[in-house]
Amino acid sequence: MLFHSTFGLRPAVHQAADRLRSAGHEVWTPDLFEGRTFDTVEEGMAHKEKTGKEELLKRAVLAAAPYSERGLVYAGFSLGASIAQTLALGDDKARGLLLLHGTSDIAPGVTVDGLPVQLHVAEPDPFETDDWLTAWYLQMGRTGADVEVYRYAGAGHLYTDPDLPDYDAEAAEATWRVALGFLDTL
Repeated sequence: MLFHSTFGLRPAVHQAADRLRSAGHEVWTPDLFEGRTFDTVEEGMAHKEKTGKEELLKRAVLAAAPYSERGLVYAGFSLGASIAQTLALGDDKARGLLLLHGTSDIAPGVTVDGLPVQLHVAEPDPFETDDWLTAWYLQMGRTGADVEVYRYAGAGHLYTDPDLPDYDAEAAEATWRVALGFLDTL
């Protein structure tokens, strides 16, 4: 289950899903913004705020529900990563969590049994500061997750999206190479 960023379900998300499918994975890309896409972070964030976090989580849960019995791997880009994290930590059948460009708060008392988690994030990243990532890593460890973190020096926040100024071809290829290896182990 691959969730889009605050830009919406754009071509880069479909390209990523196709790349995963080409590697033999079944992939769903729900549209949490119901057809809306945005050209700027500010526009996307305004839409996210207007829609509301609870509504977006509800849409994500409804999208994942038909497949969750199979044991999903949750994945997402930035905002979508935070949604994927929330769902994976609440789904006892989750097989893994792939976070691209984002993390989220962790609810108190959450526990998982060795959930494989891989995070890919720019260094530095204005949305994922070093202090935040350190605290997040420690909290994820306390949940029982098995966490790997990969940082990409000099890359922009959404460096895997070839249609955005943040794009970094070298970092994107390294991310996909490592992420596909991770997915092959699940």
